[in-house]
Amino acid sequence: MTTASSELRDLYAADSAAIQQEFSDSGDGRAALARRTALVDSILLRLWTDVITSDPAGPSGFTLVATGGYGRGWLFPHSDIDILFLHAGSDTEQNLKDPIRRFSQELWDLRLKPSPATRSLSECERFDPNNVEFVLSLLDCRYLAGDREVFSRLHDKVVPRLIAKESQVIIENVGEITRSRHYKFGNTVFHLEPNVKDGPGGLRDGNVSTWLALISAMENLKRWPEPQTLLPVPSRRTFDAALDFQMSVRCFLHYRHGRHDNTLTWEAQDEAAARKVGAADVEISDASDWMRLYYGHVRGVYRVCTQLLEEIPAARSSLYRQIQGWRTKIANTDFSVVDGLVFLQRPDSLQDPEKLLGLFHFIAEHGLKLSTTTEYKVEQALPALASAPPRGGELWLYLQETLVQPHAADALRSMNALRLLTLLLPELKGMEALVVRDFYHRYTVDEHSFLAIEHLHRLKESKIEADQRFAELLGEVEQPELLYLSLLLHDSGKGTQGDSHIDSSLELAESCTERLDLDAADRELVWFLVANHLEMSMAMRRDVFDPANVKAFAEKMGEPEHLKMLCLMTYADIKAVNPEAMTPWKAANLWQLYIACANYLSRSADERVHTSDEKANLAHLHSLAPVAGKKINSFLEGLPQRYLRIHGASDVLAHAEMASKLGQDGVQCGLKQVRHWYELTLIATDRPFLFASISGALAAWGMNIVKANAFSNAAGIVVDAFYFTDRFRTLEMNVQEWDRLKASVADAVKGKSDVARMVRDRAKSEKSGKAKVKIGTQIEFDDDSSAQSTLVQVLTQDRPGLLFRMCSVMSKHGCNIEIALIETEGQLAIDVFYLTAAGAKLSAALQITLGKALGDELAEKHAPMA
Repeated sequence: MTTASSELRDLYAADSAAIQQEFSDSGDGRAALARRTALVDSILLRLWTDVITSDPAGPSGFTLVATGGYGRGWLFPHSDIDILFLHAGSDTEQNLKDPIRRFSQELWDLRLKPSPATRSLSECERFDPNNVEFVLSLLDCRYLAGDREVFSRLHDKVVPRLIAKESQVIIENVGEITRSRHYKFGNTVFHLEPNVKDGPGGLRDGNVSTWLALISAMENLKRWPEPQTLLPVPSRRTFDAALDFQMSVRCFLHYRHGRHDNTLTWEAQDEAAARKVGAADVEISDASDWMRLYYGHVRGVYRVCTQLLEEIPAARSSLYRQIQGWRTKIANTDFSVVDGLVFLQRPDSLQDPEKLLGLFHFIAEHGLKLSTTTEYKVEQALPALASAPPRGGELWLYLQETLVQPHAADALRSMNALRLLTLLLPELKGMEALVVRDFYHRYTVDEHSFLAIEHLHRLKESKIEADQRFAELLGEVEQPELLYLSLLLHDSGKGTQGDSHIDSSLELAESCTERLDLDAADRELVWFLVANHLEMSMAMRRDVFDPANVKAFAEKMGEPEHLKMLCLMTYADIKAVNPEAMTPWKAANLWQLYIACANYLSRSADERVHTSDEKANLAHLHSLAPVAGKKINSFLEGLPQRYLRIHGASDVLAHAEMASKLGQDGVQCGLKQVRHWYELTLIATDRPFLFASISGALAAWGMNIVKANAFSNAAGIVVDAFYFTDRFRTLEMNVQEWDRLKASVADAVKGKSDVARMVRDRAKSEKSGKAKVKIGTQIEFDDDSSAQSTLVQVLTQDRPGLLFRMCSVMSKHGCNIEIALIETEGQLAIDVFYLTAAGAKLSAALQITLGKALGDELAEKHAPMA
């Protein structure tokens, strides 16, 4: 036997070297697997005759079966060899125990790494829920040697009977294992150094797809189906091409590493691209090109695998089934939903671009997936859309509504996979499946951008305290769609040849926002965010508690909304780098930097505009309204610089026009609805209790004030802006109430109504109750942060009429509210007032008196809750 072993070892070594050389020359992975499988078959047959019996068809009642990867002929250079010693009954087991042991040992001596199992036919028919892998290995069983009748009984009777009986449990188990594996890889194929076997879309998913389709078919037919019927023809063609490519890649990795290693490292990518592994007929210039080809193939396999997991009922997890149960009820006239998959009510409806884009809005809103047939219909509709794609405001209308939905990232991924996203936004083409190597990012550039958007949407669901703070900040953003668009574009320049990806991204952002026909102010905001998306990360590398650093960064931001959006963008950008990137320490530093800069911007809020010194800065305003130059200058003179930071040119011009129409009444009022709230702007000549009167009138109407700004210019004209939510949908349900609300506010300002009584009546009519979170009142005075005013910061429990009550107390004590910065975070009201008395800062005595009066007013006994 020693001579035979030596001969076999030499044969195996020589033929393995020949197979490797042939693969090196051709790059054909499938051919290499077939040749190695045939080589191992010949060795096992030789050992069978030497160790078991000289009769290849004997002994009776015993057979040798190839299973698993070896059974299907997928024998990679360093794969284990799965074999089954199969007995018809117990008669042969004892007699063949020693030969089986010697047979396995010979394989180990040849370094073939066998993975043997011994079973009887009756044992194969018994299902073990703890060893589903064995059942799956039988789906690839193949006869090698021995009693062919025993193998036929296994293949033709035992396996079909077992599958038909236990198919539901087997499929469910496969589904759970596969989802768990996908989760470990972040449910994305777009890893920079992927695992070509176990990663999403890898060869394991190819196996899972075949198993699921095979088991499902066998359950219905009670026999083996024809292999070519398992997948639809278009899917099978793409699927097989993807597997061919991945077989070549895995062979290459095994030969390259000299072991069972399936990780496609950067070094391996360089070599694979240079050798054009799996892509002999494709133009490849570098590793990035080759990796795009790789992602295209694995994405196709992942798509087939996940579709089967969705479409085969038993493959869905119990939680998945519960969630999808209610989703079946959300169908509309265009789309139906079955088990979480979207189907078209009319097959030809996607020829209408509105319906096509509405489909992905539907996905983004409800967190659904497209059925296979719907994906096919989308692909069919793309050529017509490409010839006349929606543009400008029409496209932006659809896109912005999709971006703000909770599952926007899933919709974007689906659009990207179907090539729809780059058709609509060609600026994103360069970052599609793009690998950028920096030893920090884990995902491709496009997946990184989708993840960033996804992380912001997930903030609302997070139970982590740090995340909840960022979630509240996101809720305050006035135009979240611009934030999401900026995240989509922020790394688009990485796919260009420029020296700076920021400069390139900015160029693409400018092109994109102009094609979408965004308003000038909105374009500038997107450009600002894209151009500065790394600034906050860099600022965090310095001492965030150093006032000089805070001052420098805050002044670069210019206005609170820019700071707020950039903070969220930075959070999402870091979070999407890799799962460990946003550490608790980094999150705390980011928040500290945001708070410090927000405080700086607020506390420097009463720096005044002097038009004689601002000619360059005001040139744009004058160019928009050249005949109103003096009117604009008169209006802006003496207003705080913060006014210009938070109001765009269109608002400033509108306010100046309103100020010119004050007339005898001395009051102008405007009302408009934005995404999350209503905005009331009041221009008036200054008077006692002005701010208190407006806040009281809104409280009396049941409005919840979430933010407010108050400014006054040198001529005593006040610009007050209140942002509020309509708790009882009064304005939404009754359009005529808009004018009545404005008239009510104007009457309150002019003293024609008893505001205090109105507020008391509202408080009586609403049911009072205890707050879920109790917040103590804190009142702080600051004489150092402003040259002209005393700052009073009040932190207290939010409640109806709160702002009216505080402002009334201040007015009663002779204080003039120069600026009010009102913020609400959940149940916490954070209000900062810039106060003067008789044109100067508050005296120490007045501060004490006012502080006590405010404390008494806000004490718990005076704090009814709605």
